[in-house]
Amino acid sequence: MNNILAIYRKELRTYFTSPVAYGLMAFFALLSGYFFYVYVALFVTRGMESQMMGRGMPMDVNEWVVRPALMNVSVIGLFLIPLITMRIFAEEKARGTMELLSTSPVRDSEIIFGKWLASLTMYAAILAIALLNVLVLFFYGKPELGPIFTGFLGLLLQGGTLLAIGTFISTTTRNQIVAAFSTFAVCLILWVLDWVSSYNTEAWAKVVAYFSVITHFEPFSKGVIDTKDVIFFVTMIFFGLFLTARFIESERWRA
Repeated sequence: MNNILAIYRKELRTYFTSPVAYGLMAFFALLSGYFFYVYVALFVTRGMESQMMGRGMPMDVNEWVVRPALMNVSVIGLFLIPLITMRIFAEEKARGTMELLSTSPVRDSEIIFGKWLASLTMYAAILAIALLNVLVLFFYGKPELGPIFTGFLGLLLQGGTLLAIGTFISTTTRNQIVAAFSTFAVCLILWVLDWVSSYNTEAWAKVVAYFSVITHFEPFSKGVIDTKDVIFFVTMIFFGLFLTARFIESERWRA
């Protein structure tokens, strides 16, 4: 446990001493803030139109503002996650410090988990900006708190899954740009896999759609925690980190 914490602190320090981290946070704050403003403005406009027409229908702020804002945050994550994970192992290889890590008295699993946990913390810090946007709603209304935190739990699980995959891809190259583009491509594929179910209802299409991260995130965005979705994300995280460990082990044997 001490080794994991040591790796975790080192990696986290690397993130927050780099201008890249603050650049990502600024980029995320700008985009998420814009989307949040658009949905709030739309919610207010539709509410005023409804009152002027004498309908007076109650509008759910969670459905009109929180859920679409979370879905957009999830999309922004597709662009941020490759930039977070591209350096995890690729930088170590480029600097020639990978051999030092491999021969240190720290197990591969501890190195991998410590690095992944630091990247997840970095991603959580970025998501906290969106949480601040949503919490503004409590000054002007009474949105349901449960669905908000459930949605952010889904974002963390989805992010953790894609970060684990990015961690694995980072071990396969010493070029950070290649690692970033490869991670983005895989994340995008995992995102759009559910599109096949929109025009095909055969068994194979349902199986393909099941492996889409958005299929398992949508229930969280609605405020629903389903065990099968949690199991999917946890399994994918384990699978990504397992592949990372096996690849590092195979490189040691080849060396």
